[in-house]
Amino acid sequence: MNLDHKLFRHSIIVLVLLGLTCFSISVVAAENFDVLEKGGDKLLYDSLLQQSKQLYKERQIRVRDALQSPQEIVIRQKRLLSDYRRIIGELPAEKTPLNAKVTGVVKCDGYRIERVIFESRPNHHVTANLYLPRGGNGSFPGMVMPCGHSSNGKACSVYQRACALFALNGFVALIYDPICQGERHQLIESRGHGIVTHSMLNAGSLLVGRSIVGYEAWDGIRSIDYLLNRDEVDQGKPIGMTGNSGGGTQTTFLMALDDRIGPAAPSCYVMRKQRKYETIGPADGCQHLPCEVVQGIDHADYFWMRAPKPTLILAAEKDFFDFDSTIDAANEIKHLYTAIDKPECTGIFSYDGPHGFSKPLRQAAVGWMKRWLMNDAVPVIEPELKLNADKALQATVTGQVVSSFKEEVTVAEMNLARAKELAGDRCQFWQDNDTKSCLAQVRRLIGASQKREKASVCNKGSVKREGYLIDKLLITRQGQIPMAALLFVPQGDLAKRPATVYVDSRGKASDAAVDGEIEKLVRAGRIVLSVDLRGFGETTDKGSDKRYRNNEHRVANLAMHIGRPLLGQRVDDILAATDVLSERADVETINLVGLYDAGPVALHAGALDARFSSVSVKESIRSWVDDVVAKPLTPNLLGYVVPGALLKYDLPDLVRVIDSRKVKRQQKN
Repeated sequence: MNLDHKLFRHSIIVLVLLGLTCFSISVVAAENFDVLEKGGDKLLYDSLLQQSKQLYKERQIRVRDALQSPQEIVIRQKRLLSDYRRIIGELPAEKTPLNAKVTGVVKCDGYRIERVIFESRPNHHVTANLYLPRGGNGSFPGMVMPCGHSSNGKACSVYQRACALFALNGFVALIYDPICQGERHQLIESRGHGIVTHSMLNAGSLLVGRSIVGYEAWDGIRSIDYLLNRDEVDQGKPIGMTGNSGGGTQTTFLMALDDRIGPAAPSCYVMRKQRKYETIGPADGCQHLPCEVVQGIDHADYFWMRAPKPTLILAAEKDFFDFDSTIDAANEIKHLYTAIDKPECTGIFSYDGPHGFSKPLRQAAVGWMKRWLMNDAVPVIEPELKLNADKALQATVTGQVVSSFKEEVTVAEMNLARAKELAGDRCQFWQDNDTKSCLAQVRRLIGASQKREKASVCNKGSVKREGYLIDKLLITRQGQIPMAALLFVPQGDLAKRPATVYVDSRGKASDAAVDGEIEKLVRAGRIVLSVDLRGFGETTDKGSDKRYRNNEHRVANLAMHIGRPLLGQRVDDILAATDVLSERADVETINLVGLYDAGPVALHAGALDARFSSVSVKESIRSWVDDVVAKPLTPNLLGYVVPGALLKYDLPDLVRVIDSRKVKRQQKN
């Protein structure tokens, strides 16, 4: 058997269609294969938004009920924290040596800055600046500050000003570069920082049961470890934490996770997550966790998890984050703190300006920390400050950890190592359980439906060609977005024929041209149903942000947010289309063809449903380990992602399931 070596080269069951070409053939212009009315590109995102909105409505009911008594508040706090610790993914089981070094000192007026490097994980270096007050006796309260999305990280002018202001007011402040920023760019080849590479690395992280949120949170935890190891820091006081934008994100996630954090003040981040999706849409990979809304977790819930610790919201009134939504979240948090008789421990400070760590917000952050860590309510005034050049604050020799340390281990490398470590667990999983039980786990992970609503089919017109007819079909199911499809039926007698469900991520008409691949199947006597799975063809989401190198960024993120990855929803679509073919009196057997990004969907459908006599894939990934985790620079990976999948299976495991059914094979020329 001559197999396509690009796909599952070690498998024996992947089937490739006769003469399948690698490139799309243009459809004859006179033939219009559109089925949907205008606006099909908005259907998927709007549907996901409505599902998320409904889940958040259910959350509001639970919030209302919990606020009825302190006991119910405690119960909800514990449940939220347990759910959060689960969805953030795997964190290291133990803390390894920091191996911290001070690589230089910068003397400033009233404070000094130490250039610091430590290892949050073995050979995974964190670059930081430690701002210390000059003079004075005894130890000082400690502050930790993660950077927002600045390419130069800790050297960004607003972060220099904030840390200097803390030091001038008697704090030891540690500001550290998050992954992909400052001196910690992980994917140098991508020529992107922060928002781009966070998302690119998140695909592999999620597959191995981790998250970019978790990676950044662990760096924050180890930053606090370093801070508390310094003699200048008062060990008897909690650590304060603040950060702006992406740093506000990290502050929000970490302040609920590490009990050592006392007063906190996330800036330019907190709002209603549903409103964020409705306005600017999902952001990069450091701001989202799968299943947050399924667990009833909104931004405000990270305040719930830590109440009654002092927590201030800092906000810009002209932010691209909806300020009214921020006010709404702040009101809920105030209600919570009032219910536990600690209203003074929360609040909101806003500034009539754009997104950013503006001078008023910096002053408010320092004032909040002085109030709770120094018992000092005197207003803070920021003086004129002389800033340092980026290189003066550089902790590494070359300016990047990946080139400064020969043995540096990046997030991409850690994900790949973890994926390979899990190979034994995956093998054991399939050995210890029967196939039916394993597939039940697969179904659960991808969020596929246990039961499908019966599909209705409406014919929207026909195109006649020599020897066969093409019907334009609209396939609908209750509660689902419609599927556009083309049904190719050979003319002639009504005897039963073999049939094919044909799914191509480029769209149902990509291979529908005269002399195209579908016509070859029809000429061979097959009925073919070519279907646009959701997000493909006529329902391609045109609103996804291309800067994340992913044309499915927003729909893939929102699908995971509601606990139903796109891949699983598309499996439902394939099986619904198969139901349509199965009901035809002239269909004998059904095979399945998946092309490009539809390939992994076809493999899942073929493994979960025994009706397919064969499964063929072309120009598709062959393995999550080899083609996603190992290749984070590949565009458009997020639509493939099933969080935690590699703890149980990889795509070759599905190939083996299909092969075990003695699937009919076709030879490739």
